[in-house]
Amino acid sequence: MRAHRPLIMGRRGAVATNHPVATAAGMEVLKAGGSAADAAVAVSLTLGVVEPHMSGLGGDGFYHHWSAKTGRAETFAGTGQAPAAATIARYRAEGGIPIDGPLSVQTPGKLAGLAALHAAHGGRPWGALFGPAIEAARDGFAATHMLRKFAADNARRIGACPASRAIFLPADGAPPALGAVVAQPALAATLERLAAGGAEEFFAGALARDLAADLDDAGALVAGPDLAAVAALRGEPVAIPWRGFEVRQTPAPSMGFALLQMLAIVEGRDLAAIGWGSAELVHLMVEAKKRAFLDREAEAGREAPDFAALFSASRIAAHAAAIGPRAARLPVRAMAEADTTYFCVVDAEGNAVSAIQSINSAFGSGVTGARTGILLNNRMAYWHLDEGHPNALAPGRRVRHTMNAPMVMKDGRPWMAFGTPGADNQVQINFQVLVAAAVFGMDPQQAVEAPRWTSSQPGQESNYPHGGGEVLTVERGLGETTIAGLRERGHEVKVVGDLEGPCSVAAIRVLENGVRMAGSDPRRDGWAAAY
Repeated sequence: MRAHRPLIMGRRGAVATNHPVATAAGMEVLKAGGSAADAAVAVSLTLGVVEPHMSGLGGDGFYHHWSAKTGRAETFAGTGQAPAAATIARYRAEGGIPIDGPLSVQTPGKLAGLAALHAAHGGRPWGALFGPAIEAARDGFAATHMLRKFAADNARRIGACPASRAIFLPADGAPPALGAVVAQPALAATLERLAAGGAEEFFAGALARDLAADLDDAGALVAGPDLAAVAALRGEPVAIPWRGFEVRQTPAPSMGFALLQMLAIVEGRDLAAIGWGSAELVHLMVEAKKRAFLDREAEAGREAPDFAALFSASRIAAHAAAIGPRAARLPVRAMAEADTTYFCVVDAEGNAVSAIQSINSAFGSGVTGARTGILLNNRMAYWHLDEGHPNALAPGRRVRHTMNAPMVMKDGRPWMAFGTPGADNQVQINFQVLVAAAVFGMDPQQAVEAPRWTSSQPGQESNYPHGGGEVLTVERGLGETTIAGLRERGHEVKVVGDLEGPCSVAAIRVLENGVRMAGSDPRRDGWAAAY
């Protein structure tokens, strides 16, 4: 398959992110001798400035690290909890959970996870990794087509907050012009304070008091004690063997196990013989996805999902056997495209980071703190208001996340780090990228650009009120024959243009000879680099 972009290759290090400025920040750290964890900090902070509609200090993040020295993988989850004042009764009285505005804000936790990753595996001083982010916030960055599109699409959300409107809708309520410089001086000052004072400033220091005041002024439920209660979750990835690889995923509260289940369901089929891009293969993968999402709904949100049951031979065999020649109608019990950002790094020593972070929807809640310049998430929208649901809202609980940061191992070492933003679409696209690379031999750039599909089921959407329709969205590049074949199998097909499907994948493959191959997604502002 021919790709639009060249495959990026280097022998010592690689970075793939969803913005060129963030990729440059990571490369700067690697070339100066920093570790993958060091580069991940610089990338994470910079993305929160130059891709503000996707992630930032006001959101959450998952960081999956593999150490070349120890051979050990660890995960670091920076996820905030529901504030103490957030109860089912409170939101029922409000008529439900709003999709944006102050009542959609949950306690942000990203910085706790990032700091834990750095404390465990960083080599350079914490404060030395803030330079690119501070510069981009203080001096500004150039507005891209994607920033302008997301700002225009979310003008109502942004426009409701004066601080957000001034930054992202500066031209009488319109987005900044292409190439216009977008500066965030209040955010730059906040980053400088964090560089000097450490992550604890965000949760318990003077900065935390300013953030709590911003939250109170906005009318959010998050208060100072909620910030002080945030702590990173440190653990080990969940994993399955698959076709000679070991596929690892971020554990709960991530719902990344759904990707592993999809892979397990198709394990017994000769995918190569079926053929890439065929209606038969797309149908098989879509139906595997539908069954995995039923289990996702039943188990995700529990403190400890029953992985033994989810991956039992009988459970997987039953799912595989249930896939017939026609599209199944499988509404989930209850569970919109949210917006997030993904990046990956491999350093000169072979250490690898697969990372994802989010403020949930594009521009999150739409609320920017006047004191801190922090754009706040709308993660409260992920909760359920049914007391019997595994993901039922309760003060102090962590909500389940669609965010996942996979890593594929071969012979005990990283073979590929890859992932994407896109809420419920994330694991579906990751499924396709891995099959393209591991089964059909595509390089990372080919796998990233390959025409893609996404399946929706009634009740699937992660944001409240958890709706969703029965539709299979496919990119036109799959071809008329495949699209017709899917319709013949009973799928409700919606066709979008080439490279107009959801998500934005970044990927790094590591060859046996040490060469790092990096791919980036042209569907957004993705960019890869290596040296």
